[in-house]
Amino acid sequence: MNFKILLSIYLKNKQFVLITLLLVFFCFTSGIANAQQIAILKYEGGGDWYANPTALPNLITFSNKNNNTKIDKKPATVDVSSSEIFNYPIVFLTGHGNVFFSEDAAQNLRNYLVSGGFLQISDNYGLNPYIRKEMKKVFPELEFLEIPMDHPIYNQKYSFTALPKIHEHNNKPPQGFGLFNKGRLICFYDYESDLSDGWEDEVVHNDPFEIRIKALQMGANIISYAFKN
Repeated sequence: MNFKILLSIYLKNKQFVLITLLLVFFCFTSGIANAQQIAILKYEGGGDWYANPTALPNLITFSNKNNNTKIDKKPATVDVSSSEIFNYPIVFLTGHGNVFFSEDAAQNLRNYLVSGGFLQISDNYGLNPYIRKEMKKVFPELEFLEIPMDHPIYNQKYSFTALPKIHEHNNKPPQGFGLFNKGRLICFYDYESDLSDGWEDEVVHNDPFEIRIKALQMGANIISYAFKN
């Protein structure tokens, strides 16, 4: 078929071709719009907010495969004081040391959470005294409450009778704490559990498969719950 014939077919059917191209473009852009992204929360104070770099990508991969989520495989990084935080349905915070929120950062995080956002805090050893103090800046009126095991966050696709224990710290049981605003769970804090260590590449900590899979399942539950609520 020569060029003249092809051109003739195109001119006679250009409306059809245009509609087809528009449909392809719409499907492509719709796929992009449906892909969600979650973020690692960057904070001041000198603590290692960047700890466990393989954790969240592995959890996203697990969730997409097993819970049919469509989350961008590469998590974003967002500053706690940035307006960009409102672009993400879930933000994750971890680290071993000092966490500090300025007054503006605390107000920004509060606005994000009361408007529908969700914060997952994973206690790497040493985080607890700092994060509790800083979250009091965000919600002076709220206290961390231990979440009972019959709460929906423990009973999404995977059901748990106890929060997984990944690594030992102080011979304490793992606990899941939450902040509730008007009855809605807006922050889940895994304490003495080290969930995010369990999400990391196997070679990082050499944890048994059974331990890692429980951590990933609990992480997938957190994502599912946050997306639904």
